[in-house]
Amino acid sequence: MSHPLQPNVLTRPKIVVGLGSCGIAAGGKKVHEALVKEVSKRKLDVDIDETGCIGMCFREVLVEIRDPKRGSFIYGDVTPDRLPRILDEHLLAGRVIPEWLARSDELPGSEDAFFAKQKRIVLRHCGVNNPESLAEYQARGGYAALAKVLQEMTPEQVIETITQSGLRGRGGAGFPTGIKWKFARQSRDEIKYVVCNGDEGDPGAFMDRSVLEGDPHNILEGMLIAGYAIGARFGYIYCRAEYPLAVKRLKLAIEVARRNGFLGERILDSAFSFEIKVKEGAGAFVCGEETALIASIEGQRGMPRLRPPFPTTAGLWAHPTSINNVETFGNVPWIILNGADKFAEMGVGKSRGTKVFALAGKIVRGGLIEVPMGITLREIIYEVGGGIQGGKAFKAVQMGGPSGGCIPAALIDTPVDYESVTQTGAIMGSGGMVVMDETTCMVDVARFFLNFTQKESCGKCTFCRLGTKRMLEILTRITEGSGRPEDIPMLEELSEKIKKGSLCGLGQTAPNPVLTTLKYFRHEYEAHINDKKCPAHRCKKLLTYRISADKCTGCTVCAKNCPVHCISGERKQVHVIDQAACIRCGECLRRCNFAAVLAD
Repeated sequence: MSHPLQPNVLTRPKIVVGLGSCGIAAGGKKVHEALVKEVSKRKLDVDIDETGCIGMCFREVLVEIRDPKRGSFIYGDVTPDRLPRILDEHLLAGRVIPEWLARSDELPGSEDAFFAKQKRIVLRHCGVNNPESLAEYQARGGYAALAKVLQEMTPEQVIETITQSGLRGRGGAGFPTGIKWKFARQSRDEIKYVVCNGDEGDPGAFMDRSVLEGDPHNILEGMLIAGYAIGARFGYIYCRAEYPLAVKRLKLAIEVARRNGFLGERILDSAFSFEIKVKEGAGAFVCGEETALIASIEGQRGMPRLRPPFPTTAGLWAHPTSINNVETFGNVPWIILNGADKFAEMGVGKSRGTKVFALAGKIVRGGLIEVPMGITLREIIYEVGGGIQGGKAFKAVQMGGPSGGCIPAALIDTPVDYESVTQTGAIMGSGGMVVMDETTCMVDVARFFLNFTQKESCGKCTFCRLGTKRMLEILTRITEGSGRPEDIPMLEELSEKIKKGSLCGLGQTAPNPVLTTLKYFRHEYEAHINDKKCPAHRCKKLLTYRISADKCTGCTVCAKNCPVHCISGERKQVHVIDQAACIRCGECLRRCNFAAVLAD
């Protein structure tokens, strides 16, 4: 787990605070400020630094002590009031604090299992380097891949290496990266572009954000190599403006790279010149589709275009354009330095290498992970993710965001590769993985994602604009207890027409959450429609709260906390809920200490 610095070697202890968005949201800046004060007060001979997200978002704020002799020690759930003990006991007295230790080189840590099955390529520097330090990036081999391709390889050899590695686009479609680069290379147009798609919009996804925040130089290097390979001189990083920290660190990395000869004219004294700009997007989900993204960069409304021609033939300003997402570019420098065979030996079938996922939902260890292709959902959820919160039963996992689908517990041993995931009705997507437990209503999940895609539709296609609206109305009606038997075949019919009649991937995949929940959880739809009941007890208008005469002690807590005062009863007597007045807010259920309030 140690972080070797070559040629630099630590000569004194360094304390590193995780200051990715997750760490900052958990209070990382306050911890960093308190750390500076406490170190100064004790006059300690240590360095203080910052880093991005190492993946253990569930244990933020993370503070790592790097000892020149003993290695690395990462403490989790750190607050300002815990710092004095960490400094006094660990740094001054040399005693590790095991109950706060998440991971270390010297002793077992509470989160060792989180990393046991991971293989970190794209994330190899995240949570390790200071993302604002070019020196640290170079100390761990940064820009060596760029130097190698400029000094030792032709563009064709670079493309062949990427092709042989089996690297496929990690943005969702899984198109072979080497082939895309080859198409762009073959164009005779003198003006070509490389575009990095960082418009991450899936609910529950934070892979691109974390990589851009934690290792921006790695993405720049991947884009530079792509530019050299296809013969481009210009590149754009399309990043949503809702990622201010990622934008800030990207712009700083571009400035530093240019100042040190890695961007601009005659890079590393070669004939290759390349420039990169950051384009901030307004947060439209449709701009994750490559032709809509191109329109947005050009200053137009982000709406998809008919294909062909494809962007590799006529993309940005009608010139050949190669578009890949953040994770795809993050793999490129590693492949160049370590070889195509090394990358291809990981994974299965046509899915080679690793995949980054954002684990979210009802999972114990939510965060950012990178695992070899071919690992099963069971291994990810129970071994890497630590299982389901509260010991509840696993019900389903949503993969691919609004464009994906829900994979049920019965298919938990599905290998995570492009073909196997697609067979379930879901898609690999960019890497969002939302875990659901037995308390999740699958009809409501479908309604949630349809609500998202309906709002995010650009409106260009009638089927997408109106079809998703009609589907959302039906799903809302079902969750409110007004569903009709004919609603299910109507949802299926609308789904097929929207998939066939929509121009871009947003509309073509919008019905997937509905189709997969109908496929695997049809009984829940039928219960909502026929029995007017929500099996998961989540849809408020289908719930009836009552008080058990056997368990009620007459403590009056439920009556006192009812916002509409619909609960009556004398002290130490069984209470009763007025069903006509009840608004089904569930406050009585949450407040009862004797499990006397039941939801049917």
